[in-house]
Formats: sequence, C-alpha cells, structure tokens
Amino acid sequence: MRSHGSSLEALNRWVDEVAALTEPASVHWCDGSEAEYAELVQTMLSSGDLLPLNAESNPRSYLHRSHPSDVARVEHLTFVCTPDEEDAGPNNHWMAPADAHAKIDALFAGAMRGRTMYVIPYCMGPIDSPLARCGVEITDSPYVVANMRIMTRMGTPALARIEREGQFVKGLHSTGDLDPERRFIMHFPEELSIKSIGSGYGGNALLGKKCHALRIASYQARREGWLAEHMLIVGIQNPQGEKHYIAAAFPSACGKTNLAMLIPTEGYRKAGWKVWTVGDDICWMTPGKDGRLWAINPEAGYFGVAPGTSASTNPTALETLGHDAIFTNVALTADSRPWWEGLGEGEPVMDWQGRPYDTANGPAAHPNSRFTVSAQQCPSWAPESEEAAGVPISAIVFGGRRPSLVPLVFEAKDWAHGVLVGAAMGSETTAAATGAVGVLRRDSMAMKPFCGYNFADYFAHWLSFDKPGAKLPRIFHVNWFRKDADGRFMWPGYGENLRVLDWMIQRVEGLAKGVDTPIGTVPAKGELRTDGLSLAPGKLEELLHVDVEGWQEELRAIGLYLDGFGERMPERLKAERERVSKALDAAYAGKRAAHVA
Repeated sequence: MRSHGSSLEALNRWVDEVAALTEPASVHWCDGSEAEYAELVQTMLSSGDLLPLNAESNPRSYLHRSHPSDVARVEHLTFVCTPDEEDAGPNNHWMAPADAHAKIDALFAGAMRGRTMYVIPYCMGPIDSPLARCGVEITDSPYVVANMRIMTRMGTPALARIEREGQFVKGLHSTGDLDPERRFIMHFPEELSIKSIGSGYGGNALLGKKCHALRIASYQARREGWLAEHMLIVGIQNPQGEKHYIAAAFPSACGKTNLAMLIPTEGYRKAGWKVWTVGDDICWMTPGKDGRLWAINPEAGYFGVAPGTSASTNPTALETLGHDAIFTNVALTADSRPWWEGLGEGEPVMDWQGRPYDTANGPAAHPNSRFTVSAQQCPSWAPESEEAAGVPISAIVFGGRRPSLVPLVFEAKDWAHGVLVGAAMGSETTAAATGAVGVLRRDSMAMKPFCGYNFADYFAHWLSFDKPGAKLPRIFHVNWFRKDADGRFMWPGYGENLRVLDWMIQRVEGLAKGVDTPIGTVPAKGELRTDGLSLAPGKLEELLHVDVEGWQEELRAIGLYLDGFGERMPERLKAERERVSKALDAAYAGKRAAHVA
C-alpha cells in the first residue's frame, strides 16, 4: 500500500513501475519530518541495524555496521552508460544503456520482497535556490533514508519543488543480497537516472552524493552551462570584515576537510581573521549576471572519514560530531563511545565488525569508517550556505600530495593555464600504501572517479567559461606535502595554511606582486607571512623553488597523459602545455648560458 503519492503523474508512474519490478511489502513516501526520522531510528534499533551510543557523551547518536564486504566505493563496478562509448570516455567504465538496464533490472526483480520501499524526494542545494537540482531516490534501506535526511534537503518541500518543475533525477537503490558479485552502480546521464544494487554503503547507496551531485550533475552542468565539482568551499574573513570564498579540489588524503574547517593560528585569530565552512566536498558553480562564478554546496551534511580526526588535526570536525550523528564502521569503547585510530583518547573494546578488539584482526575502526552529521552543527558553518544565490568565488585551488618538484603555492597565468594545472594535478604514492614510492597518479580536478562523461570534453567545458565579460576566479595550485632531503615535511600545514590563503587573497585584491616563473607566479620575498613560524633558514625559498629541469620532464609526462584522451582533447589545452614547455626551455637555456658565463 502506498502511504501517499504525488501530483506529478510521471513520478507516480515511475514509483508504480519500480514497485511492480521489486515487489516490496509496502511503499512509504518520505516527508522528512522529525516523527518519521524517530520512527526510522526505532525500526533500526529494533532490528539491530543501529546501535545506540552513550547518551551522555553522544546524545541521539548511533553506530551502524555495514557488511564486511561492503565498506567503500566500488569504482570497478561503477559504470557510465551512454549510447556512444566515446561519450563516457577512457576515464569511465562503460556499458551500453540497453545492456546495463537489462543486467541490473534482472537483479532488481523481486529484490524488495518483504521490505518497505521508501520514496525519498530530495533537493541538492538550498530549497529555493535556482542553482539547486532535485532528485528522488527509491530505496529499501532505512539507513539510507536516515542518511539522506542529514545529507540533503529531503521530504515534503523537495517534493513540492519537484512537482512544480516536473523534472528530477531518478535514483533506484536496493541493498539486494549484498553479494559483491551482484553489485553494480549504473549511471545513465542522458536519462538523468541512476541504478544501484548490492551495497548499503555510502556513495554506493546515498545516491544524492557522488552519483547525483557529481556524475549526473557534471553531465547536467555541461549541458546547462555550469560546473559540478569535487571541491570544498571555504570563506576567509579578513580583519576588515571582508569575505572571500575559495573553492578547492584535492584528491583523497590531501587535507580537504581540514582546509574546509581550518582554524586560524593564534596570530591570525588575534588579528581578527575568521574562517567559515560553506562545504567540505562538493561545489556547484554557475556564472552570475555580474560575470563572476557563484557557488552552492549542494549537500546539507558531512559524510566524512573518521580515522585521523582528532582534537589536534581537526577540532572543528570533532566538535561537530558531539550529538545527532550516525557513525558507520567505527569501534566502540567500554562505555559505548565511538572510537577510531587517531582519535587520541579512549580505548576500543569492540572493533568495527562487533568483535572484541584484537590487534591481530587489524585496525579497530575500518580505515574508511565514516560519520554523517548535519553541516549546521559545525561551529564554523557559514549561514551563507543557505543563500539561494550562493557565494561568489574569488579563487579556485588545486592541490595534490607531491613530496618533491611542486612548490608550496603558485598562481596560474590565466584561466587556460589554470585548466591545464587542474588537469595535470595528482598525488605520488608512498611505500606504505603501494610498495612503490613516487608513482604519480593523476586525478584531474580530483574528478577522475566522478566525472560523468569524457574527460577531454570536460576540459573543453572548463575552457568554455573564458569568454568576454567573464570575471573568473584566479586559479592557484598548492602542495602542503613537499619533503626535504631527510624525508621530513617542510611545511607545517593545518592552521598555518591560512598564510598561503592570505597571499592568494592579496593577489586577488592586487596587493601582492609575486614573482613570475615559467610555471606561474610564486610569492615574492616577504609576501608570505612567516612571523611566528619556525622554518629553518632557507626552507621557504626551497618550498617555493621551481626546478626547471624537473618541470621540463613533468610537462612531457603531462603531454602523454593528455594524449591518452584521444582526438577530443582540446587544442587550446595542448597549446597551453606547449606554451609552458617553451617557457621552461627558455629558462633552462638562460640558466645554462649564465652558468657558462
């Protein structure tokens, strides 16, 4: 029995078709109310899907344990299904739409027998924002419903907007039997639809997150003239009370959440600097009437990695998690508090699989264990996050984990150069992770797993924003991870990164001249504030040094990488790479001539 339906016939028809295919015991249309959430939680507590945490230390917070085979995104089972394989590009796994529908619908047949089928109308972004987009996820997982309520604007207001607009992204999800051999996440960009089966975990199941907000939205954005990006949005307020908003893209393990929730060091705090968190993961940017890019965070919550989060690394995140949070695959202390490696307090007695903690079984918390929490609980949450118009972006920052070669910070010469910088970004692996040091994995704009179409077309779309009248953000690249000859990090990172953002803002405001190099502009002597910073003599110069010969080799590697995307690669991007390459060659020739002289 359906609890209620919609005034939009297309939505009703789809829900009926899914119910006929999956055969649930009942259908529930979610309204997003407190009462509904309380009932869901009670249902999951009764079934054991949720465990209550310590009511004094973590009020209204719960632990969920996923199946041990279902603990992370599954890129090899994630497909982009376009009629033409070339449209999906070499950056995606591809399947023909008809084949994909047939394969996954066979798994959906009868998959919800004996279960409730939940219909979740949701809005990505402020409910009244023209930059926001809506979707409906159908799922048989109450855990997914609870998480979507935190992560999106979910329920009756979203349904009303969907009924007004008549358009929405269709997401169909079932945990199925959690068999890894019967697990697929299929995206159909041209149909604005997603089908996911066999996983109850994270981005595989919360279809508003990576599936909608990046893979489908990136396709929508290209078609409609905006950008859907894997970027944080942080607001920096100077002592004069002026705010600049910065969007930044980093691959995983490169300090993204820490930058989104950056805490100014004592000197900056006393001077009156403040940091505001607009978003920690996803940014949708649209050109405004004033020529600037305006951005919203389409999410309403954080689905963050728990391990490594502590009072020393990210006290803001830790404070955010104090109440009304759902934890997934963390460990437990004797008094039922959540615990994970790096927390720095307490002792685990139960591991993430519910076993008595034993070091022989590996980490107490799964390395990819998570927390889900409302963004508005964050002490540095920016009220502008709810602004329908979004916030204007002053600067875009790209970054990766590079122990050598890449300076602490440099600014791209112009927009086309900035697109090249973003396209080329990546991280070097470590021995601990892979057994081989210095293997560079490029992750253009941190979008390699998330771009819903051919990367070559994606780069062309980025280039298309450079048009008359556009007041585009400055583009920078940072590298917090440069190491010295002894293998030690040269830059302290964390709150000290505000010094680098300060310089960027000075560049935006025309207050810092910088020094031109073949790869871009680096801070001039004295422009990067170092008061109170314990850097050994010569370290800052080393951090900002541009190794011309090393960069010549880097540009050759970038060229090979871009060539890998075939004939669709924009000529303008190839020409930009050639321009930088020639500038490096000229600098090298000048250096040789000076040496001979």
